[in-house]
Amino acid sequence: MQNVSQEQAADYMPLAQAETTRFWRDSRFGGMECLSATFLTHEFAPHAHDTFSIGAIERGAQIATIRGLRESSGPGDLYLINPGEIHDGAPVEGGYRYRMIYPDMALFREILEDVTGKSFQGTPAFGRQILHDQALADAFHAAHRTLEEGAGALETSQAMFLVLDAMFRRHGSSIIVPADTAERTTVRQARDYLVENFASDVGLEELATVAGLSRAHLIRAFRKEFHITPHSFLTDIRIRAARRRLREGGQPAEIALECGFADQAHFTRHFKARTGLTPGQYRAR
Repeated sequence: MQNVSQEQAADYMPLAQAETTRFWRDSRFGGMECLSATFLTHEFAPHAHDTFSIGAIERGAQIATIRGLRESSGPGDLYLINPGEIHDGAPVEGGYRYRMIYPDMALFREILEDVTGKSFQGTPAFGRQILHDQALADAFHAAHRTLEEGAGALETSQAMFLVLDAMFRRHGSSIIVPADTAERTTVRQARDYLVENFASDVGLEELATVAGLSRAHLIRAFRKEFHITPHSFLTDIRIRAARRRLREGGQPAEIALECGFADQAHFTRHFKARTGLTPGQYRAR
C-alpha cells in the first residue's frame, strides 16, 4: 500500500475482534442520537426510524435491502435513509465499522435553514439511499469524530452543519408520492390500523377485514407497498414506540408489556435486532 492518506490507510486496518457499540445523544444537536459501532455477525432485522438515518462505513462491508433493492456498501459509501423507510443490514466478509447519526425532520430542516439563511420550503428527502461519495464520506467521518471525542461546541456544530448541508445540496430531492390506487388505499388502511393498535394482539384475519382483502392478498400487497410483511411492520412499530418510552425514562420490563411484547426477553431480542443495542444500553445514555 503506497501513497495513501492516514484516513485511507484506516480502510485497510483489521476490525476489532469483538462487536462494539458506542451510543449517545448529543445535546449540541437537540439530543440527536449518534452511533459508532463494529458489527462482525450482528444482522439487523427489517426496520425503520422516525428520523433520518445518515452515516457511512469506515472499514469492511455491509449488505442491505432498502426499498426492496439489495446492495453492498463499503468505505466511501453513504447511507441517506429517509424517515419511515424500511431497511435491514448484515455484515459481509468479516464485518464492518460504521458511524451513524439520526437527526429528526425538524432538526434537519433547522440545519438547512441555518446554513442557507433561508426558510426551507417543502419536506427534505433523499432520492437515493446508498451511494458513493468518498469526499463527503470522509468529511462525515471527521465531523462524527468531533462529536464522539467531545470537541468544542463551535467546532462540532460547524463541521456537522456543513456536512449535512453538503449532503442535501448534492443528493437531496423532493419526496415523490406515488399515484393512489384502490389497493394502495386499502393497504394503507391496514398499516394505519397497525400503527393505532400496535399494543394489541392484532390477528391476520382482523387486519384483512380492515383492508377488505383476503389474508394472502393482504400479505402480498403489504409487502409490495412497504417492503415488509404486516407482522414485521407491527414488530417494528412496537420497537419505535419503545424507543420513545425508553428516552422518557421508562423501565424495559414495563415497556415490553405496554408495547405488546410477550415478555422482556422477547422485547430485548427484537430491540437488539433492530437497533444493535439492548433496551438497557439505549435507555442509559
